[in-house]
Amino acid sequence: MSFTAKDVAQLRQMTGAGMMDCKKALTEVGGDLDEAVNFLRQKGMASAAKKAGNIAAEGLIRAAVSADKKTAAVVEVNSQTDFVAKNEDFIAFVEAVAQTAVDNKISNIETLLETQLNSKSIKDGATELTAKIGEKIDVRRVALVEATGIVAQYVHPVGSKVGVVVALSADDAQKASDMAMHIAASNPAPEYITKDEINPETIAREKEIESKKDDLAGKPAEMVEKIVEGRVNKLLAAKVLMEQGFIKDPNQKISAYLAGANVEAFTRLDLGEGIEKKNEDYASEVAAAMKV
Repeated sequence: MSFTAKDVAQLRQMTGAGMMDCKKALTEVGGDLDEAVNFLRQKGMASAAKKAGNIAAEGLIRAAVSADKKTAAVVEVNSQTDFVAKNEDFIAFVEAVAQTAVDNKISNIETLLETQLNSKSIKDGATELTAKIGEKIDVRRVALVEATGIVAQYVHPVGSKVGVVVALSADDAQKASDMAMHIAASNPAPEYITKDEINPETIAREKEIESKKDDLAGKPAEMVEKIVEGRVNKLLAAKVLMEQGFIKDPNQKISAYLAGANVEAFTRLDLGEGIEKKNEDYASEVAAAMKV
């Protein structure tokens, strides 16, 4: 029995499963809708995938450090509500995902999702947890840092909504820990380690923005240039880790506090950062599914 795009769309409405899963189910059962529903239920896709369109912006940030303290990973796993983020099964899953990332030195989400955890892929583990808890669980981001000296991690204890991993060139656990805490507490959060990392195009764009501000209108060009230069330097310096005042002593720059040690890399994850509700276009989804 053959099937059409309309059948795929109908099966999606009936089960909440993804377009490609619906197409596969119909293919497996020869186009029979009722059998396709059973197929998806047997595979555990119907109950879990129903949540696939929901927005998961809550959840937890977790970090893990290797036994030799040379590698650290931080992950973001989202849920739909803060209530689920306090669920013991959810917490254990997130912690296991972070440990898996550091144990396998995984730095990209695609690899992490396919990595085995408890005899199944992390992706499948998230699907099972979605079905068990009743909310969409999304393993969203992972980052990894490696140090010639030592790494440190910090996850803010209230809500676990901010997490940082940092790599230091020196084998100084206190300084590494302080850097992780500083980066987590910084506002604005640092985007660069040193000024040298700032792209010339970024500087040029900021200068253009500043030069067009109303308060500079009518001023001599030479004066405008100096004012713009000063403003841009101040603006960008606030985003440079080494130029920031140390959180424990704002009068001391990070560069002075580290006194010869270098931050080799860092990553900060803020829970739910960049998540926006998407507009679903079912017609396009069906068309795309049928073409594959």
